[in-house]
Amino acid sequence: MPAQSLQRRLGQLTTKAQRGLLAGAHIGLEKESLRVSPDGKLAQTPHPAALGSPLTHPLITTDYSEALAEFITPPLTDAAEALAALRDVQSFVYGELENDELLWATSMPCMVAGESSIPIAQYGPSNIGQMKTVYRRGLGHRYGRLMQVIAGVHFNYSLPEVFWPAFQQLEGDSQPLQDFISAHYFGLIRNLQRFGWLVPYLFGASPAVCKSFLSGQPTQLEEFDRYTAYQPYATSLRMGDIGYQNNQEAETGIKACYDNLDCYVDSLTCAITTPCPAYERIGIFVNGRWEQLNANILQIENEYYSTIRPKQIAGATEKPTHALKRRGVKYVELRSLDVNAFDPLGISMPQMRFLEAFLIYCLLADSPPIDSRERREIDFNELAAAHRGRDPQLYLQRHGRKIKLSQWAGEILDGMEGVCELLDDTHASGVYRSSLAVQHGKVNDPERTPSARMLAEMRASGEGFFHFAMRMSQQHRNHFRSLSLSEERRAEFRRMSEESRQRQRAIEAADDKPFGEFLREYFAQRP
Repeated sequence: MPAQSLQRRLGQLTTKAQRGLLAGAHIGLEKESLRVSPDGKLAQTPHPAALGSPLTHPLITTDYSEALAEFITPPLTDAAEALAALRDVQSFVYGELENDELLWATSMPCMVAGESSIPIAQYGPSNIGQMKTVYRRGLGHRYGRLMQVIAGVHFNYSLPEVFWPAFQQLEGDSQPLQDFISAHYFGLIRNLQRFGWLVPYLFGASPAVCKSFLSGQPTQLEEFDRYTAYQPYATSLRMGDIGYQNNQEAETGIKACYDNLDCYVDSLTCAITTPCPAYERIGIFVNGRWEQLNANILQIENEYYSTIRPKQIAGATEKPTHALKRRGVKYVELRSLDVNAFDPLGISMPQMRFLEAFLIYCLLADSPPIDSRERREIDFNELAAAHRGRDPQLYLQRHGRKIKLSQWAGEILDGMEGVCELLDDTHASGVYRSSLAVQHGKVNDPERTPSARMLAEMRASGEGFFHFAMRMSQQHRNHFRSLSLSEERRAEFRRMSEESRQRQRAIEAADDKPFGEFLREYFAQRP
């Protein structure tokens, strides 16, 4: 039984000889934020020059659009340090924004004047820079630009290096260590998919959206007011069917396989090398301009939408699947977090404590392969929790049977008690059990969830989504402007910006082949 395996492993890890194995895990954050004008419209200005080169800056870049900034922390061994790093980078950015621009406080975009108002991110004339821009142009053709400016927070996590050989010994496993590590990270990933609907329920903060985002297209959403659409029990429309999806899966039958690393790499490689008739009609090089990198089901691996990804640090022009194949899984990237509109950082310490415990729970619990029936259940549960997660009558699907979301959530949180006790003992604190208690409160009372709080504030203040998000964005701006970033730290950020510009110039100077040849060589790589 999964619960028995979990308890056995927890018991082994709590012995005197094994205490402390979870100390020193690495946590990294990536937060996306839309830049907007003072009146709440998507910024039409370029990525600020003072922030350095988005191609090469290690902490400040852009995602899909010039207006969609992304802030990155290095992997750190303490959640408080990660939050402090995220705070500092946003403080620096606010000090460099011009024209009274704001960072939007929510995942769902502000007022958008159609697809043409969304400027695609630019990375300069180098081959790698062009590749990044062409890839984004292709995403716009395939899924529409509006889908690409939905913001989120990514939580990157890796267990301490000392954990793995000890855990392998406890499991009585004799395969090469990196193979063991990758296999158990994939077990974590499968369980995160099984239980991942819990993340939007607990932390979803996008129950409503500005109607301008819908561009007049018919949806199942209801009218909150003249300018706002919503669903009464929604938690995360970002994770719902109006968010970013790979829309060729049903037609092609290609879906990423998470049975093991080789299966995962093979399934993505198949998608990257299989032509798609719909994308062939777009064309690749049209009227002297590259419209997409290729006409296959996926242009590159990162196009595949997933709530969690296995990751390995790749070289500058190394394919992500090749990096995984050669060196195995180094960490996982949880991608299903909405921007927390109630926290200036976009994520809070209690969230991070819970997420660490949740990922360890997913690692230690048994995780059999996902068959076709369970895959359909996972997809159903994800959408149901996103659109109707707070409905007290919502039933999810588990092993061919229906189960109330609240009942299943309670079972998971109860199962996490031992993990939180272990983490609290490791860190000599009570913060993990405290965070777990907060999440129990949200399951017992859905009105405590961020999505419910957002709708309640909108009703109490007589606000639509836009005015609520604008008010929170202004509050967050005032928060960051009230912080005092030291001159030494500010000088460090300015040095990093200048060094990033120098690195971009060096990359551009080193290019020695046409872009088309560069692309052919890139896609001809073999692991």
